[in-house]
Parts: sequence; C-alpha cells; structure tokens
Amino acid sequence: MNVGILGYGTVGSGVFDILRENKEVIAERIGEEISVKRVLDLRDFPGDPVEPVLTHDFKEIEADEDVQIVVETMGGLHPAYEFVKACLERGKSVCTSNKALVADFGPELIQLAKERHASFLFEARVGGGIPIIRPLQSSLSPDEILEISGILNGTTNYILTEMREKGADFDSVLKDAQALGYAEADPTADVEGHDACRKIAILTSLAYGKNVDFHDIYTEGITKITDRDIAYANQLGGKVKICGSSRKVGEQVSARVAPVLIYPGNPLYSVDGVFNAILVKGNMVGDVMFYGQGAGKLATASAVVSDVIEAGKNIGTGVPVQWTAEKLSLVPFGESKSRFLVRTAGAKSENESKVQAAFGDVEAVDAGFAEEYAFVTGEMTEAAYEEAARTVGTVINKIRIS
Repeated sequence: MNVGILGYGTVGSGVFDILRENKEVIAERIGEEISVKRVLDLRDFPGDPVEPVLTHDFKEIEADEDVQIVVETMGGLHPAYEFVKACLERGKSVCTSNKALVADFGPELIQLAKERHASFLFEARVGGGIPIIRPLQSSLSPDEILEISGILNGTTNYILTEMREKGADFDSVLKDAQALGYAEADPTADVEGHDACRKIAILTSLAYGKNVDFHDIYTEGITKITDRDIAYANQLGGKVKICGSSRKVGEQVSARVAPVLIYPGNPLYSVDGVFNAILVKGNMVGDVMFYGQGAGKLATASAVVSDVIEAGKNIGTGVPVQWTAEKLSLVPFGESKSRFLVRTAGAKSENESKVQAAFGDVEAVDAGFAEEYAFVTGEMTEAAYEEAARTVGTVINKIRIS
C-alpha cells in the first residue's frame, strides 16, 4: 500500500520517519506493508532519506494510481484545499494535520470522500498526539454528548501556568515562551484564542453531527490577563485557564473560548504547562478526560499515522465521519450564563454601593490591592453582565468562573 505525503516540514517529516522506522509494526496492525512512494515539497533535502522519493510536482502524486492514501501536512488553506480535493476526487483517502483546512472545509471534504468511497481523516487536528476524534466518533457514539470543555492550546496554557507560578506579567512570559519555541514569532492565533476556537468548532461539529462555523463562536484571548487577575484567582483557590467549551442547552448548543477560573474539583485544574486536555461529558458514561501533549513533531505525526492505518484498513469503503453541512443552532452569546470575577478601579468604599445596585449580592475578594474592589457575582447572562458593568463604569477586567 503506497502513501504520498504533501509537505516535508515538522509533521510531514515525522510521518515519514514513523512509517519507515515502525514499518513492521504498522504492517502487523494493517495486514499489509505501507511504503512512502512520493513526498511533495518545494525544497531539496540533499543526503536526507527522503531524497529518493522527493518530488516538486503535485501531479506526480495526484495521477499515480498506486498512491492510495495521501497525507497533507502543508498547513494553510491554499493550495492545501485544492490538492486535497483533487486527491479525494480520484478516490484517494486523505489524512491531514491541517486545522484551518478542516475548520473551513470539513463538511465539504467529508462528503466528497463519502461519494468516492474514500476517507477524510484528521485525528491530529485537535489534540495533536491526544486521541479524541476517533473516540468521539466511535467509543462515545452510544452517548448523547452533554458538554465538551478543554485546554486546547499548549502555548497559552504554558503562559498562564508561568504567570501563576512565577508571578510574572504576560509580556515577559510570552517572550520566554518564544525563546523556548513554545510560541511563534507571531503568536496571535494562540494568545487571541483563534487556534482553540477552530478546535472547539471541530469537536462540537463532530459531537452533534452538524456544522459549527468557528466565526460564530465567541472568542476571547489571554492578552488582557494580568498578574493581578492571577493574584485574585489564587486568593479564591483557583487557576485561570483559557478553555474552549460547548454545552448542550435544550435543542441548541452554547459555545465559547475564553479565560475561566477553575477550581480544584474540575479535572482540568491540574493540567499545567504545555499540556492539553479535553473533558467530554456523556449522558451515560459521565466524565471522560483525554490528556497529553498537544503538539510536537512525533506526537502529532503519530496521530496522523493512526489515521493512515485506519484509512488503509478501509480502502474502497471509507471511514464514515458524522459531520454534515447543516448548521448547528447556537445559543446567542448574550443569553449564555456564567458567574464572574470582576475587578473595579477605586476602593471598596467608592464602589460597593454601585456594585450592589448593579449586580445585586456579590462576594468581595481581597488580594491586597487597596485601590481596587473585586468581587464574584452570582450566575447571570452575558447581556446582564454587560449592562451591569456599564452601570458601574469602573470595571478593569472580568474572568468567567467555570
């Protein structure tokens, strides 16, 4: 069985290495030997083991009838979308690690694969090396999924962990993360929550079988989180984490990505550093958590190769994926409910009466900053919070409480 790889970067080279080094083990799993026939990249790699199978022309992979499975690790939307679509149209199965491609074109490519009796698989696109998509589609299929929540980005989790443990500010920790290779030179997709948003959109779509456009999910990053926010969280015995979450509310789903305050009773509380975790609540199985490193060359490549094996076992039939183009109805964000940790400028004596008039009964929190008044609200809608915050007029920041 022959495989073509599109892109020989970090993940693509990892896939190549695993398919070579674990060749015998994989052959036992699938019942047939898998070999890499072509690898597409614009660059040359003199002396690299990939050199004998390297090509600069996509058509060599597209037109080769011996290549039954294509691995896409190029990243970005174009030309990845065009290449993947062309492969599926020829009946080749595609395994991808490209979250942008899946988030933007998932339902279309899944339907195309179904029509051609091929597979379009993307296990690596949410949790890196953490298996979540296949368990969600198979092991948890008897359950109605009530809620999914997760720490879906290792960069932001590392930054918040360092801020908490070292008492450092956001900017200095971000620079350290960039120096260590945990954050990109342009960290916008991570720190503004866009990466986590695409991932929770994919998971929600798979959980309910209908499409969630990530543009429709409320997304808030961590750039406004300060060392003082962390201090108040510590005073309350919690940790600040940025979480992607979706929760079934009647016939609709409430979804968001935002920093939240998590207490020790929450399984996500102990997930620190660059680690990721996804908590799934089923109506029968209860809470199930998937935990591990969400990135890394071999961890991500391993998830891609697991898709290659699954696709190889289903040549000619395809692996079904439950995700249609029909839009899933989301609860308007203003109607979703939370409790809030709120910081206001000015001493308690200046703010207490205004706060009580706007928010009702609140729980004051003292972290030793005399020039601020902080408090925890009762459960309220996002719209009600915004109105109360406007009435008070001195709000510095707020963090939702999980």
